[in-house]
Amino acid sequence: MKCYICKQLGKDTDAVAICIVCGMGVCMEHSIREEIDVWRGDYPFPAKKLKKKIPRILCVTCYEAYQEG
Repeated sequence: MKCYICKQLGKDTDAVAICIVCGMGVCMEHSIREEIDVWRGDYPFPAKKLKKKIPRILCVTCYEAYQEG
């Protein structure tokens, strides 16, 4: 699989990940990896934040959309 963004720019770069939001293949340059909190919600509330985090990989476009709010 090739990086979709690189292909649009005329480059031929292998993808190393897939954006979890849009499914686009992305290379190291166009992927953003963040650690996100994991919450456990019991009934009745409140929810509790767990110690471990999970990775989230996004393309630049989806990452910017999430940062807007």
